[in-house]
Amino acid sequence: MTTPVERQLAPPGGWHPAPGSRIAPLPEAGGPRLVAWGLGRFVRGDTPAIFLVLMRHWRLFRAWFPFAARLMPFGRLDRRDTELAILRVGWNCRCRYEWGHHVAIGLRVGLSPQQIARVAQGPAAQGWEPRQAALLQSVDELHRDRILQPATWQALAAHYDERRLLELCLLIGHYEMLAGTLNSLGLPLDASAEKSLAQAPIHE
Repeated sequence: MTTPVERQLAPPGGWHPAPGSRIAPLPEAGGPRLVAWGLGRFVRGDTPAIFLVLMRHWRLFRAWFPFAARLMPFGRLDRRDTELAILRVGWNCRCRYEWGHHVAIGLRVGLSPQQIARVAQGPAAQGWEPRQAALLQSVDELHRDRILQPATWQALAAHYDERRLLELCLLIGHYEMLAGTLNSLGLPLDASAEKSLAQAPIHE
């Protein structure tokens, strides 16, 4: 079933507008074609336009991409926890590009449609495990306050070792940075991700 855009989940205030990128993506037929092809294979769809935009600053892209990949998908956190955190960042930042891509990835790594839909309700929603509630709380606190409160840190430390605690903070900050960049660019969701989002069984 395909859900029209106007009936899809959206945060309070709606998604930030994405009328078209202020910096045009590189054409896949030019530039670093092998990298673009490989990224398309990895995400199982179109090469994400954000990569093709960032490739316009090739030196920066080459430095950024290994760091980004070390957080996702090659981090130490459970992949489902990683995707819950990224989805909540996308929701909080009203970044439909980030949200749309990670709905598909979240489903692929084992999040249920109900869990993804529940991300919109936040850490206080019924149904979260204590670890998941603490995880989502940490996303909200870093978004709102730029600091984790002692109770939240203690709750996370009951489930994560020091390396994973550090990784979680950096993961959240990284995707906040990406969401701000995406919103500022006005980059619309890629066609394959748009189709996947419309077909995802998460919309009310």
